[in-house]
Amino acid sequence: MTTAKTRIRIGSAPDSWGVWFPDDPRQVPWQRFLDEVSGAGYRWIELGPYGYLPTDPARLTEETAARDLRVSAGTVFTGLHHGPSVWEKTWAHVSDVAALTRATGARHLVVIPSFWRDDKSGEVLEDSTLTAAQWRDLAGQTERLAREVRDRYGLRVVVHPHADTHIDSEENVARFLHATDSDLVSLCLDTGHYAYCGGDSVKLIETYGERIGYLHLKQVDPEVLAQVRAEGTPFGPAVARGVMCEPPRGVPALEPVLAAAQDLDVDLFAIVEQDMYPCDPDRPLPIAERTRAFLRSCGA
Repeated sequence: MTTAKTRIRIGSAPDSWGVWFPDDPRQVPWQRFLDEVSGAGYRWIELGPYGYLPTDPARLTEETAARDLRVSAGTVFTGLHHGPSVWEKTWAHVSDVAALTRATGARHLVVIPSFWRDDKSGEVLEDSTLTAAQWRDLAGQTERLAREVRDRYGLRVVVHPHADTHIDSEENVARFLHATDSDLVSLCLDTGHYAYCGGDSVKLIETYGERIGYLHLKQVDPEVLAQVRAEGTPFGPAVARGVMCEPPRGVPALEPVLAAAQDLDVDLFAIVEQDMYPCDPDRPLPIAERTRAFLRSCGA
């Protein structure tokens, strides 16, 4: 008989290898990422930024299969609170990622809201608080995106609360969930980002369990977090200072998060994402190996 614990599928992502962009000289080549993520004991990966891994479906399938890897999801960034005026530009990007995601056999599309301040320079791009009209556009356009992605590509949209975006804190996540259709929109709960923004992942799972469609496993260093929050440091520089750390050295504790997720008794991906951009190319693999061993000790 299958137990609930076997229904959480552990993976990793280019993010854990310091990859944030399709092409950047400070990032490891994609072949090395695939070699090392497989060597570290993971069997599931995300696509990462579109264009980092091969975008030809046949080649990508060949390269992942050769390393006994499968794809769990693709990822897109969107600014849907801007309303219908950004739809065409948004869909042009989303459709490319969704097509590749479907071609790999994956069934999820992680949707990350756009940043209200630049994650490199810290430049404030817009108000950090949405108006009532912007909240309506965010909810309505997200539902539209989820419907189109489902109908055209057979994928499930999972929206990722993220630092320096408008879907971040407990209050804003709850507001977003109440404003969107549960049949269309689920959450990608990133434990690190949620803690970064003051949220309790276990409480979120227990309160909105039916909306949890996907997990990112991540921890924050509480001392660094306190410093960057006090100083108002943007997310990108905070990552460079080590705000996201190797488990089990940070918060939240992942054992109770995994236990709460297992109690939902549904199939879930739990993808390790330790933001480390930029980082020494030799740093990710040992961390990935230790993290995989730690998660096994948690029963995952």
